[in-house]
Amino acid sequence: MSRRSVLSATERASLLALPDTQNDLIRHYTFNESDLALIRQRRGDANRLGFAVQLCLLRYPGYALAANATVIEPVIQWIASQIKSDPGAWRKYGERDETRREHFQDLRGYLGLSAFGLSDFRFVVKTLADLAMQTDKGVVLAAYALEALRQRKVILPTLTVIERGCAEAITRANRGIYRALAQPLTALHRQRLDELLKIKPDSNTTWLIWLRQSPLKPNSRYMLEHIERLKTFQAIALPDGIGRHIHQNRLLKIAREGGQMTPQDLGKFESERRYATLVAVTLESTATIIDEIIDLHDRILLKLFSAAKHKHQHQFQQQGKAINDKVRLLSKIGHALLDAKQSDSDLYAAIESVISWDDFQQSIIEADQLAKPAAFDHLHLIAEQFSTLRRYTPDFLDMLTLRAAPAAQDVLDAIAVIRTMNSTGTRKVPIDAPTAFIKPRWKSLVHVDQGLDRRFYEICALTELKNALRS
Repeated sequence: MSRRSVLSATERASLLALPDTQNDLIRHYTFNESDLALIRQRRGDANRLGFAVQLCLLRYPGYALAANATVIEPVIQWIASQIKSDPGAWRKYGERDETRREHFQDLRGYLGLSAFGLSDFRFVVKTLADLAMQTDKGVVLAAYALEALRQRKVILPTLTVIERGCAEAITRANRGIYRALAQPLTALHRQRLDELLKIKPDSNTTWLIWLRQSPLKPNSRYMLEHIERLKTFQAIALPDGIGRHIHQNRLLKIAREGGQMTPQDLGKFESERRYATLVAVTLESTATIIDEIIDLHDRILLKLFSAAKHKHQHQFQQQGKAINDKVRLLSKIGHALLDAKQSDSDLYAAIESVISWDDFQQSIIEADQLAKPAAFDHLHLIAEQFSTLRRYTPDFLDMLTLRAAPAAQDVLDAIAVIRTMNSTGTRKVPIDAPTAFIKPRWKSLVHVDQGLDRRFYEICALTELKNALRS
């Protein structure tokens, strides 16, 4: 039988705490007519009050009144008010231990209660079996066990006994979980899992420690390294569906405990527990790495967009003086033309009074160079960063297993086209590639005279994929 403690001192106190609010006192400690009739049969305030207090405690929390037990004042006051006794009489009730025991026996028969025995301990362990497969939190299990015993009309034992029952249920659940995770493994699976505890070549850390490291910066180098971590876990090729029937809370708990242990600690576990722990670590770490890779992709895109926006603003600021000079020149020429028209003078002469014709022609060429399209933003500069994305996006898209709601299906279809282009080495986007996902601000960049621009098509698809994954 397991004898480890599963409750803290605070949890112990909370489990058997007496009601102390008006609502709780009413809910747990309100007498019916039968109760009151039984209480009135006792002689004297002290006996009536003590008998009534024992009745309440046996109902909730469900334990017997011990000698010299302390009962909080709100409970005494509430019970005394119902039976119309002096609350001060409570102090006299403990003077005769025999009276307390006699009252207990009478109340045990009245309430139909039985003493806690070995069969009840077995009942507790069996009752907690399903819950222990979901959580190993002692306070949750103990509270469930106490309520089950109340429903069974069993007088509660000490919390130490309840803890033993909880610990036994946890131990049995752990064994069941370890068995469920370890039994499906083949010899090859076990060999691959054992490799995780070995030192990684050209390193002073184990494979497992390296695999659980997070990426340091949002760039293609760390993205590729993290994708390599995912591939390493995926290469273990655990049996399909392993862990599916284990409650997520328990699986995560085992994985986190395993992740905090040294390889030496894990190596000391008996075989079934060691492999089960490594399976849980692999499952949890794989899911974590996928999330981190998606987040890293988000951050890389954000970084590229921010760089393009910053460059766009910088270019605009640098061109500010030239643009201002052109605006001032336009103003001068405009005023000269207005004056010439008003005086019916030669318009060409008016222009040359401000600037020579050759310089005027040159200024128009310069204005054309400064002019921006109507949809004037930084998106066109994103293509300069396309090579950064291409360093990792083929591997990034290959490792993702994607499913989409109907609203995002067009994006997935575009990703499928990009995957095919990557695998076949095709540079030109097919003419029938999906385009419904392309937002208006991207259309002029994606749709060009030659068809679909590969760079902007892929960047747009990756951006919309990011949005779909986060929605």
